[in-house]
Amino acid sequence: MAHQTVGHGPLADCPQSELVPPGPEPRCPVDITLAALAGRWTPLVLREFLLRGEATYSELSAALPTLSDKVLSERLAQLTRAGIIDRHREAGWPPRVRYVLTGEGRELAPVLRSMWDWGAARRDG
Repeated sequence: MAHQTVGHGPLADCPQSELVPPGPEPRCPVDITLAALAGRWTPLVLREFLLRGEATYSELSAALPTLSDKVLSERLAQLTRAGIIDRHREAGWPPRVRYVLTGEGRELAPVLRSMWDWGAARRDG
């Protein structure tokens, strides 16, 4: 069975070999992006990094007050594993950890901007 986008719309020029159903290792570029942004809060955590460039756990927690500590910790670990943010431990006492957006993370800015624009058009209209 062919992927629904084959031959129609803006993805019509994508190679058939890349338009495969999700599997253990995503091959479709859309699936790869979704895997990096997986989880309800992940795009909002990423939004904070795009606004700030870097942040501490406390800054992120304050910016997203309805996000539980457990989920924030999970999302930071996920984004670190995906290479979207880096974790830097600063010397001193008490120890501080700063999370910094990577180059790959900055490349997601247009994706989040498109999500913002799409949502804003529906919120205001």
